[in-house]
Amino acid sequence: MEPVLLYVLGVLVIVVGLAVSIGLHELGHLWPAKAFGVRVGQWMIGFGPTLFSRRRGETEYGIKAIPLGGYISMSGMFPPSERGGESRTASTGFFDTLVQDARDSSAETVREGEEHRAFWRLATWKRIVIMLGGPAMNLVLAIVLYAIVLCGFGAAVPGTTVASVSECVISASADRTECEATDPEAPAAAAGVEPGDRIVAIDGRPVEGWESVQAAFRESAGTALAVEVERDGEQRSLTITPLETERAVFDDAGQPVEVDGQPLVETVGFAGIGPQYEIQQQPVTAVLPAVGENVERVVHLVLNLPQRLVDVAVAAFGPGERDPNGPISVVGVGRIAGELASTDQVPVAERVSAMLQLLANLNVALFVFNLIPLMPLDGGHVLGAIVDAVRRGWARLRGRVAKPLDTAKWVPVTLAVTMVLGVMSALLIYADIVKPISLFGG
Repeated sequence: MEPVLLYVLGVLVIVVGLAVSIGLHELGHLWPAKAFGVRVGQWMIGFGPTLFSRRRGETEYGIKAIPLGGYISMSGMFPPSERGGESRTASTGFFDTLVQDARDSSAETVREGEEHRAFWRLATWKRIVIMLGGPAMNLVLAIVLYAIVLCGFGAAVPGTTVASVSECVISASADRTECEATDPEAPAAAAGVEPGDRIVAIDGRPVEGWESVQAAFRESAGTALAVEVERDGEQRSLTITPLETERAVFDDAGQPVEVDGQPLVETVGFAGIGPQYEIQQQPVTAVLPAVGENVERVVHLVLNLPQRLVDVAVAAFGPGERDPNGPISVVGVGRIAGELASTDQVPVAERVSAMLQLLANLNVALFVFNLIPLMPLDGGHVLGAIVDAVRRGWARLRGRVAKPLDTAKWVPVTLAVTMVLGVMSALLIYADIVKPISLFGG
């Protein structure tokens, strides 16, 4: 019964953490909007029926039934189509009707005598600040969570103690992992290296970390190296001659590099040892680079999202396995959190750290995803403000006065993006149910 309760607790932690992240995202919009005088009618976490709400001043704060997002309702998101302030009559076409409905809904949020508090009347930089406030809040939250994880709990880093010793050398082009009689013996095994040995020095130079050990072997193919190891409190001298072998080349996002559809390989020295990972507290200077690397990974995933979704669909409806580094839904994140909370294979402190990092990663994803320059995402509104500023500036150069950009005309794009996001969410949720990604590979 206890593992089940811990599993549920892990899921609840993610649900609450996601709700808090969404709420802070919307606060990132709310605070500058109120500071700039925009009337905000609602601040809501979730969509659908309202479960709880309370009005404070002119704003209603509440929680809705479907916790898959949030919003604030600002007065006058779209400008009227005519300078007089009245909406023009649209044709009976479907998209024209959508545009007109958007204008009408926007006009209804503007109270008589408060036309100056409409969002569209703000200066460009103020509109941009409001729309970037949400993603910025997620980025700040991710930085705080990463700081707690890295500086408080520490991160698993490879040490100089050997954890594993390969028996043989298998070419990167081979589609197998088991040794065969024709495979050459791994240099470290031939030299007598054993798991538990701590590498102290290579060719008389003290090693500072696993990176220096790895670099020495990679750069010395065919060259005998004098390696000092500590075993059972005693130092031993071994000679390792790294073997020249091919290894796949990976980009900065950790993805294999391909040329003409074939994986790119490089020739390096190979010793055949793996490091033992140790939990070490990191300096504050490690926080921003870690967040930056995560942002880069998410950007790479977003740029390749169509192909990634195709891969998810093929795996979900076929016999193949899911890519553990591919996109997942909130359901998938919840399952991973549940597995993490209920496992007894990981110490409690490491489980807490991993849960916080999971929430940090969610906030990085919210930060990047909301910057996509498409309505109804924040990046779409930022793009609208920039285009409006460029149009007005160009008009001034020609001695003219430009009307405000009619962003209501972008409503069909909003509908299309919303439909795509709905289909994508449904696919990922289905895949996370029938072909879930397991934290422990089970």
